[in-house]
Amino acid sequence: MSWSPSSWRAFPIKQQPAYEDQEQLKKIEQELRSFPPLIFAGEARELKRALAKVAKGEAILLQGGDCAESFANFNAQNIRNLFKVLLQMNMVLMYATGKPVVKIGRIAGQYAKPRSSDFEEIGGVKLPSYRGDIVNDIDFTPEARVPKPEKLIEAYYKSAATLNLIRAYARGGFADLRAIHKWNLEFLKGNELEEKFEDLADKITQALRFMEACGIDPDNTPQLKQTTLYTSHEALLLNYEEALTRQDTFTGDWYDCSAHFLWIGDRTRDLDGAHVEFFRGIKNPVGVKVGPTMKPDELLRLIDALNPDNEPGRLTLIVRMGAQKIATLFPPLLRAVKEAGKEVVWSIDPMHGNTYKTEAGLKTRDFEKILEEVKQFIQIHKAEGTVPGGMHLEMTGSDVTECTGSISASITEEALRSRYHTQCDPRLNANQALELAFMVADTFKDLK
Repeated sequence: MSWSPSSWRAFPIKQQPAYEDQEQLKKIEQELRSFPPLIFAGEARELKRALAKVAKGEAILLQGGDCAESFANFNAQNIRNLFKVLLQMNMVLMYATGKPVVKIGRIAGQYAKPRSSDFEEIGGVKLPSYRGDIVNDIDFTPEARVPKPEKLIEAYYKSAATLNLIRAYARGGFADLRAIHKWNLEFLKGNELEEKFEDLADKITQALRFMEACGIDPDNTPQLKQTTLYTSHEALLLNYEEALTRQDTFTGDWYDCSAHFLWIGDRTRDLDGAHVEFFRGIKNPVGVKVGPTMKPDELLRLIDALNPDNEPGRLTLIVRMGAQKIATLFPPLLRAVKEAGKEVVWSIDPMHGNTYKTEAGLKTRDFEKILEEVKQFIQIHKAEGTVPGGMHLEMTGSDVTECTGSISASITEEALRSRYHTQCDPRLNANQALELAFMVADTFKDLK
């Protein structure tokens, strides 16, 4: 069947807002089509080549960022803090394994969220669910929950501004290894993780001095003072994605220029659905969430639909089973893909399968369960002789209290309300994310 950026409209679709003013929506879509792309096709191709190395075990994938980006929390400090903690995690993983780290942020577009129900009820009042700031507002009022097409435009502009700042940080000297001691966040001060990271930074600084004595320094070797952070989001709103899809002038291929990397969620991966139809035609590297209901034959058909040419780096399978289920459910899927000779990147999302509600009604995740699922994921790959590509985390560079546990943060269920700021699901804070990187680095290192 022939493909076009709009061919998804002939397929059944899930997780979409019910816009009241369809004419206004069409005008917004047309306006978006006239806007400049947020990323370039060449950047997406570079990421695909980098992910091909991850698939071979020559690099590690680190993907992380907000559960749902917030218009209200859009500011330079939050962007910088996430960039800092990703840089720290990058150095921890790279130093331990001796492999480059491919960094992808859940940033500059992660404004839409799937929901388990179209409605939510509080105190006997029933309203449409909050679907992310690109759709409606989080306040529990009838006016706030009305989907507003103009929010698509605001999401575009905030994504563009975020990308602009990320590129400035990545290329403007912020990532210079000579400044590694300055990457620590203020709330890490006095924490044992600060001492651990400072020790690592000292070792890197010593190595830099040796390299400088050999004539290699950040001034003549750009890799020592620059980095790349790619962007990604779950492509839920296909009218937004279609409007930002462009035909590459060099290759003639179509790229979704809203982000470098897009993924399909576990709720929208129907083989005969609109999301798979849209994804099969764009040439970006793409991902799909692999949840506990996935069966081996369904997964193989999904792989064939999304990566029919078996192209390395094109498709990332993001496993999200839960610490209690992964040992049983994941190996049959892994073996089926291996036996079929499919070229994929395997990544672990240890967040979604480990969510639970406290007695007080707050959604949270336990750090130990998150760590346990990551370790099991790596150990299963080791037993099967396959490559654990990396991890996909909901995290922030802010000092929030949303996930319980960890040595560095030691957050109890009772302490969650003190700084519980998420728009949707609980995130690892900077302490927890960095601690996870140190612990996971040791497990990756054991693969050598």
